[in-house]
Amino acid sequence: MPEESIEHIDFKELEQNAISQPLVSHIYTADPSAHVFNGKIYIYPSHDIDAGIAFNDNGDHFGMEDYHVFSMDSITSEAKDNGLTLHVKDVPWAERQMWAPDAAHKNGKYYLYFPAKRANGIFQIGVAISDSPTGPFIPEKEAIKGSYSIDPAVFEDEEGKYYMYFGGIWGGQLQKYRNNKYAEENEEPTDYQSALGPIVARLSDDMKEFDEEPREIKILDKNGQEILAGDHERRFFEGPWLHKYKGKYYFSYSTGDTHYICYATGDSPYGPFTYQGIILEPVIGWTTHHSICEVDGKWYLFYHDSSLSKGITHLRSIKVTEINYNEDATIQTINPYKNED
Repeated sequence: MPEESIEHIDFKELEQNAISQPLVSHIYTADPSAHVFNGKIYIYPSHDIDAGIAFNDNGDHFGMEDYHVFSMDSITSEAKDNGLTLHVKDVPWAERQMWAPDAAHKNGKYYLYFPAKRANGIFQIGVAISDSPTGPFIPEKEAIKGSYSIDPAVFEDEEGKYYMYFGGIWGGQLQKYRNNKYAEENEEPTDYQSALGPIVARLSDDMKEFDEEPREIKILDKNGQEILAGDHERRFFEGPWLHKYKGKYYFSYSTGDTHYICYATGDSPYGPFTYQGIILEPVIGWTTHHSICEVDGKWYLFYHDSSLSKGITHLRSIKVTEINYNEDATIQTINPYKNED
């Protein structure tokens, strides 16, 4: 649901029809990365503000500058705001736009991964460290070497290896890279070329760097062919996430300008992944961004929409709803506004 369609929306009716209500209403939050640490749910979202910047395709109006961490004792309990945990002014290498973060836990330490723009306008990904899942997080002095673009998501495999997935086109700048090298003249492929894939890299043992050269992930159709750049209903745009269910890796992501959360499955954290379908139909607001987390044996989709702000794309609110799997391990598509036709 693009922003231009909001004048037709009855927000009171929408709220009644919505399958979930905002977890947080005192500030605007988006891009929720959810994890269970020590038996408790922790959510690491973006903190939306009105930066007074006009809407554009580059995403400059998303002017976020800090992070709060939210915690929940159970999936039905109130989300507690644990306060400011990291601000862009405390990150030596970063200048602006603290976009969608993620977090990981290893050996009693907690790692907050976040994208931000340097003074030269180029996104990189940094890490900040804490002894507590709620922070405060102390940032490393430099960004992760070899990192670029946006939307870091960290997956821990059963072997204790951690993998970071990242990337986003348009404002996320992924289209400017080929083989991990930036060139201003690079653009998206043409419609009949293979779409740009998200990027994955295994993290080092200290969780502060990449342990290998980042590599591109291939997303394939059911015939084993790469999804094409013109296939906007299935191609990767931003917001990568990985979870594992019944021995399979599920790679999920946003399609951007068609506003779907889709998923693909594979047998390796590196892919390739075969497209399976839609998890979440379009929400109110231009962006859609999610995470998937298992809580007490059930699976949940954490996502956002702009219903609380009555359709303002850059003022979003995080939500959660249960995911249901079919017997063949495919995911049932979720309509965020269940009574809408």
